[in-house]
Amino acid sequence: MVSFEGLRLNSGSPIYRQIVLYLKKGIASGHIADGEELPSRRVLSALLGVNPNTVQKAFGILEEEGMIRSHSGARSFVKADSDVAGRIRMELTLEQARALASSMKQMSVTREQTLELIDRVWGEEE
Repeated sequence: MVSFEGLRLNSGSPIYRQIVLYLKKGIASGHIADGEELPSRRVLSALLGVNPNTVQKAFGILEEEGMIRSHSGARSFVKADSDVAGRIRMELTLEQARALASSMKQMSVTREQTLELIDRVWGEEE
């Protein structure tokens, strides 16, 4: 069963988007695997202390994007084969790259300086 204990909700973005992003990051990192069962919408809404419609909206988006499969009245499961996980990983990486490039441009940091900084910090977190 997918655990949502690591999800820390904040006021920075809509809660349904935070739920979607949490699952996407879990799938992309391999912490959430193909076939894992999700808590029911009611259970998850109680766990997070949010309206069940919020969880329903998040699950609806995830279903539309092909990341979970559900049947009415039945359990929901993660649908994250290697193609889906790769697509999500690329989507999230591209978002981060765009944010970094935008931030660096705003500070008048050149492309070369940015790449040099990335090279310098690449191994620091390991």
